[in-house]
Amino acid sequence: MFRCLTSSVIVVGLSVFAVGCSSTTSPSATVSSISVTGSVPAVGTTSQLTATATMSDGTTQNVTSVATWSTSNMAAATVSPTGVVTGVAAVAVTITATDQGVSGSITIIP
Repeated sequence: MFRCLTSSVIVVGLSVFAVGCSSTTSPSATVSSISVTGSVPAVGTTSQLTATATMSDGTTQNVTSVATWSTSNMAAATVSPTGVVTGVAAVAVTITATDQGVSGSITIIP
């Protein structure tokens, strides 16, 4: 979530220029739900998963790079901090992404 911490006013001669920032998401918006999407990697290959958060104000945000990723079975698949899954064994596994205490998951069935 992008938040503006400061804004500046610049006075040059008789002109005043305001410099600020904006965001498409309300500063008070929180994560309501997370969906995880992506393709199933074959054993020994990788696949990028994507975590999309639906915010309390109805907007959506890609939280793939800020989510905390986990796997239900490291013997079946590993997952990197950026959501890259590596197939280790041909066994069903659940991959979970968590942001702001809210989790979403995808079950990978080989």
